[in-house]
Amino acid sequence: MDQNLKGKIAFVSGSGRGLGSVMAYRLAQRGADVAIHDLSWDAPAKYGEYADLSGMQRKIEALGVRSAAVTGNIGDQSAVAEMRRSIESELGHVDILVNCAGGDIGAAGGKPVPNDALGIPYDDMVALTNNNLIGTMLMCQAFVPGMVERGSGSVINLGSAAAHFGVTNGVVYAALKAAIVHYTRCLALEVRDRGVRVNCLSPGASKTARFEATRVVDPRQMDSAQLSLRRYGEPDEMADAVAFLAGPESKFISGQVLRVDGGETLFPG
Repeated sequence: MDQNLKGKIAFVSGSGRGLGSVMAYRLAQRGADVAIHDLSWDAPAKYGEYADLSGMQRKIEALGVRSAAVTGNIGDQSAVAEMRRSIESELGHVDILVNCAGGDIGAAGGKPVPNDALGIPYDDMVALTNNNLIGTMLMCQAFVPGMVERGSGSVINLGSAAAHFGVTNGVVYAALKAAIVHYTRCLALEVRDRGVRVNCLSPGASKTARFEATRVVDPRQMDSAQLSLRRYGEPDEMADAVAFLAGPESKFISGQVLRVDGGETLFPG
């Protein structure tokens, strides 16, 4: 695999499992040293992917690159600051920031009930906002100023296909992902003259362990070998898009939203 990220340091939040872990591994395959993260050390065990963060860390280091592992809530400003200090101490300054942590996870740890526009409980609204929009903004505030000082860097924020059309289930999550899409545009404009690129990746439904464990899946959409794009995405397909946005092939792309959803959201804007 092309080592076009050799010498770069990447930080992928939410990378102890799920999409984030595949994204972190892909960046490591491209030669980057990678810092991984989850809410707690043993969080990757929840859906049986790894016993703890060390499993993902060993997998990355087997590629011959350096890795660091940090834990904490991205919606907590002091926790984010500590993560930055730890990563910079172990690896150095972050060149690539992938804001993958988030999700439709309420205050009690599962999906909000009810999860619509008018009934979602207040505590779930607050938890979702902290874990998605505020968390993404805090991460950018912690790591992007250093990129600006050095005159280079790439930020990839995670939106969602749900950010681009109306829903009745997961409404607050969808609204927050739409806010992240627009925050991406605003931040991209703010750092446009400073050599830092900021883009957003909006994945469609993807076959992660959490996705399959928390909903009824359509077996007709599980086969990625089928000709039709009316299927669930493979985590590798999202990771390839992150590697593209992180690397030199996208050096003139900023403030954009890349929807990797098999054509589910077919409209401009």
